[in-house]
Order: sequence, then C-alpha cells, then structure tokens
Amino acid sequence: QVQLVESGGGLVQAGGSLRLSCAASGRTFSDYGMGWFRQAPGKEREFVAAISRSGGNIYYLDSVKGRFTVSRDNAKNTVYLQMNSLKSEDTAVYYCAATPRRTTRYSQEYDYWGQGTQVTVSS
Repeated sequence: QVQLVESGGGLVQAGGSLRLSCAASGRTFSDYGMGWFRQAPGKEREFVAAISRSGGNIYYLDSVKGRFTVSRDNAKNTVYLQMNSLKSEDTAVYYCAATPRRTTRYSQEYDYWGQGTQVTVSS
C-alpha cells in the first residue's frame, strides 16, 4: 500500500501561484511513477501532469504547459506541482496518484490516490 497526502491548495487570484506537495509513505517511492489529476465541479477528472520514477520523463496537459512544473524528490518521498499564472479554469480539486507501471496520463493505470486538495482561482 502507498499512502498519499496532498497539501498546498488554497485560494489565489488569477495570475498568482501555488505549489502543491504530495507526500508518500508505505512503499519505496522511487518505484512509482507519479501523476497529478484534477476534477472541477460537474466535470470529469482530467490528467494534469506526470513524472516518471527517476524524473527523466515528464508529461503535461496541453493547457498547463509553460505554466505548471512537476518535480519529485525521491529522498523526501514527495512530488510537487508548481502552478504559475493561474487561471480561473484551473479551479478544481487536485489529486496526486501513484502507479507501479509505466508513467502515463491515463488515470486507470494509477493504483493509489490521495484525498485531494482544493485549488480555487478567483478572477
């Protein structure tokens, strides 16, 4: 089992920044690819970003490229999502997830999920 706990969400004005963190415990963190997903009210959960076990492969949703940066610190068992130039359409609950398989943007490949952290961007 892998336990994931997100933090860092909050209320921010459009154009502002937030840094989300996701702390993992329970298994060897570097054995897992990590992903960030989000779900806005009334919408389906969507992929935001993913990073491979070593950090060598990174993927982004097109609409966040150039604004969001995913990173990980395997020594601290933590994955981060730096979000800059936030827009109202970024408002959602953000989840981190872990996969023991190849890092992917497909949520069904992720076995473990955090409880989510709310990000609200006011315009």
